[in-house]
Amino acid sequence: MEQEAHVNESAARACPVLTVHGLRVYLPVKRGFSARDRAVVKAVDDVSFEIARGETLGLVGESGCGKTTLCRAVLRLIEPTSGAVMFNGTDIMKLRGSQLRKLRRKMQMVFQDPYSALDPRMTVEQIIGEALDIHRLAPDRVARRMRVAELLSAVGLDPECALRYPHEFSGGQRQRICIARALAVEPELIVCDEPVSALDVSVQAQIINLFKDLQTARGISYLFVAHDIAVVEHISRRIMVMYLGKVVELAPAQQLVHSPKHPYTQALVAAVPVIDPETKRKRIVLSGDVPSPINPPSGCPFHPRCPSAKPHPCQHFVPELRQLAPGHWVACHLAN
Repeated sequence: MEQEAHVNESAARACPVLTVHGLRVYLPVKRGFSARDRAVVKAVDDVSFEIARGETLGLVGESGCGKTTLCRAVLRLIEPTSGAVMFNGTDIMKLRGSQLRKLRRKMQMVFQDPYSALDPRMTVEQIIGEALDIHRLAPDRVARRMRVAELLSAVGLDPECALRYPHEFSGGQRQRICIARALAVEPELIVCDEPVSALDVSVQAQIINLFKDLQTARGISYLFVAHDIAVVEHISRRIMVMYLGKVVELAPAQQLVHSPKHPYTQALVAAVPVIDPETKRKRIVLSGDVPSPINPPSGCPFHPRCPSAKPHPCQHFVPELRQLAPGHWVACHLAN
């Protein structure tokens, strides 16, 4: 019986809670005074990935590469141009009204800035309890108050804080409140859009450990976005790297950090500070700036900055995401 239960648990974890296929988000922008002088920003361009139940998928890349747009499109906070987003086998692109609202209970988001994510006019109890009221998860005020206290304890805060306002808390405490609000509706997936970037390093470690403890206790899946690849490595099972709206590498966390194949990923890893002064790491300096998503370069989007780029095929053909090793996918003509 124990072996059978273990097999069933393994099968449940292997089943993806989220499947994204060919997702595109093209945003129209004006380039001049004329109404006809318009262009399109390919913020997210043909992105596909899966997140298993209880897994953390890390997402890294420079500012402007499409990470936040991807997160919002997955939750349909913005409407994708095309593609499919399957949550537990349900295509959320086809849902409307009450059906979408019901599903969103299982998909929550923790935003980047804990200072602007909380309404300053509401107490902590009102902020967390609002989600309980919307989804009718508390039959009365007593049950609501007890549930808020339970959630505050789960994120390491004193339940007596419930009657205080956001301005009375530090940045780390505010982020814990944001996490408690997300947990209130018992989600299966939480999208974390750079949840520690606005916090001190010591507080970052506390929040990361909190995310891991909650995942162990509740089996939550995360799409975890961050600039710091070292932070992402610590919490993620796999890491996905984006550049100019496209996925350029996807691999198990340890494998990607210690053996990156794409030149852009190699540059990101090389930029991580090394604690041991005797450890030497080759420095990689990328020339130029990130190209404009309104007018991306031909061929590989990274070739203008790539130290290994060649005129052919890098400048003429867009590389496809191909598997170099089990679970290790790279979009580079020269990677092997």
